[in-house]
Amino acid sequence: MTDSVPRDNTALADSTVLADLTTIRVGGPAHELLRPTTEDELIEKVREVWKRGDEWLLIGGGSNLVISDEGFDGTVIHIATRGIQIVTQDDTSLHIRVQAGESWDGLVKRLIARGWAGIEALSGIPGSVGAAPIQNIGAYGQEVASALEGIDFLEYSSGELVHLSTADLTLGYRSSVIKSGRAGVVVAVYFALTATPNSTVQYQQLATALGVNVGDEVPVHQVRDTVLALRASKAMVLDPNEPDSASCGSFFTNPIVPENIARALSADAPRWVIDDEPVADIAVPLGEAPALPPAPKPRMVKLSAAWLIEHSGVKKGFRLPGSRAAVSTKHSLAIVNRTGATAAEVSELSRYIAARVLGEHGIRLQPEPVAVGVELT
Repeated sequence: MTDSVPRDNTALADSTVLADLTTIRVGGPAHELLRPTTEDELIEKVREVWKRGDEWLLIGGGSNLVISDEGFDGTVIHIATRGIQIVTQDDTSLHIRVQAGESWDGLVKRLIARGWAGIEALSGIPGSVGAAPIQNIGAYGQEVASALEGIDFLEYSSGELVHLSTADLTLGYRSSVIKSGRAGVVVAVYFALTATPNSTVQYQQLATALGVNVGDEVPVHQVRDTVLALRASKAMVLDPNEPDSASCGSFFTNPIVPENIARALSADAPRWVIDDEPVADIAVPLGEAPALPPAPKPRMVKLSAAWLIEHSGVKKGFRLPGSRAAVSTKHSLAIVNRTGATAAEVSELSRYIAARVLGEHGIRLQPEPVAVGVELT
């Protein structure tokens, strides 16, 4: 998301500290900070930055960023555009266009209060709406992909505002074509919601907390309340009174590995088969021998990064000697800044955790946050 142009670093001295714009509270100064509040201003300012050839960085809610202590020697665009537009609505469905700077959890809360379902299990996730499709955020059995219809995208390569459908985004587990390198700015996001008082529970931990079975239906507001309680128990909601709240949330994605690698782990390691495809029927004319079927693809299995971390000797609350960055006391998947940690300390702990998991289990963890000027593995 950057295009480097050399600058005089002395210009950084009196600039905005980016730690104030990120949920993990690390990051040095920015050379220049822009805060467009309307879509027209956002598009205009971004095009100006691109035309100048500046190095550029987008920040929305700042929940998925680790920025170096040296800061960012370029232009930071803090997206603050807000607004929700109804595209179409009837008795059963709602189609909306949401500007990128809207609060994600604020959107979820408003939709549930008005009786619209589709993203209720994604309650409590920090950050902005514009970041949701980039990461294909997900939790408790839902992903944003299930309700997403597309985005309006200011494309870096052409400078044009284009519409990308959900298919164009090639969404995967915490991934999209944008995260994979299609540079530009998400200007607005389109969603399709359903008018229903109930939500189908799709995740065992959520079902257990609700006292129901997977597949049962419960009121959408009850799903939201329970998800918020689960996230709070892990310090995974923003709370200034919670010492473990200054984090990026989940710091590592759950690894997806071939089944033979998953089998090497102990029996109590959580795992989920993610592509157990049925064998297709083959029809052949009478009297002809069927062709040999293609060799089956190895089944892929998703593992628990939290389990791998804890079973590599890194327990909740762990910190390296002298470091002010720590593993959360409530969830081993979060790295927290409890006492004025630096980006260097956060990245050092991240690399240590990844090295321990690799050495113990032979599995390479992938950091979830975007790293700016730091190495996380």
